[in-house]
Amino acid sequence: MNQDNIGKFIAGCRKDKGLTQAQLAEKLNITDRAVSKWETGKSMPDSSIMLELCEILGITVNELLSGEKIGMENYDKKVDENLIALKQKDENNISKNVVIFIIFSVTLLIGMTVCIICNIATSGNLTWSLIPISSIILTWVISFPIIILGKKGIIGSLISATIFIIPYLYILSCLVKVKSVFSIGIIMAVISIVFLWIIFAVFNRFRERKLLAAGITFLFSIPFILVINITLSKIIGEPVIDVWDILSVFLLLVSAFSLFAWDYAKSKGLVK
Repeated sequence: MNQDNIGKFIAGCRKDKGLTQAQLAEKLNITDRAVSKWETGKSMPDSSIMLELCEILGITVNELLSGEKIGMENYDKKVDENLIALKQKDENNISKNVVIFIIFSVTLLIGMTVCIICNIATSGNLTWSLIPISSIILTWVISFPIIILGKKGIIGSLISATIFIIPYLYILSCLVKVKSVFSIGIIMAVISIVFLWIIFAVFNRFRERKLLAAGITFLFSIPFILVINITLSKIIGEPVIDVWDILSVFLLLVSAFSLFAWDYAKSKGLVK
């Protein structure tokens, strides 16, 4: 599976259909820059849009991955070759991620060990070190899926965060012996987790238009800030809006509309 050949094949099929890069990109709801990267062999089409791309170009997925038109006599052979190539690529990626995960885990383990040694040396038993240790364990659990699986593991990390954040807050409140850590923390955690799931859905929907997704994220951050402020105001009497909130909202609006403008310019081919 050669990305350069696949890119040239996509370019040839696109031209045969009388489409420009911008027109093909518009049909797929992506940027023409993404199409350009495919055709120059710098990247591959995302699996989520391969079927739609093949339908537009009038080819099969097998032909796309082969980078050429395939006759019926060679079709089964090419299918096997492409499946093997994809499997090898996935295995190589997983192997690299496993090495990174091992290094990450060892680093966290060293951090936990240092905390335990310092705590015992100064206090004679485990006291304050349990707080950073519990935080490190939570970090490890949430990070595990995304480090091993890359982008495919994002949903796993979100699920882990959703499941384990509340038990973590309970343990933390017990360790510091402050009940409000759990009572306030659980409300903030639920709001934050919902926000993260919304952002995940946005980026998943516009996976080929990251500028647009980032702009939407900045816009969604504004009601998120307001919800957090209103909640804290009812719990601890904090003012709903202060000068820093106004400044934050202004910066988020400017950033969002700047990203929208940039995305529009790229989709129309005005900038590269």
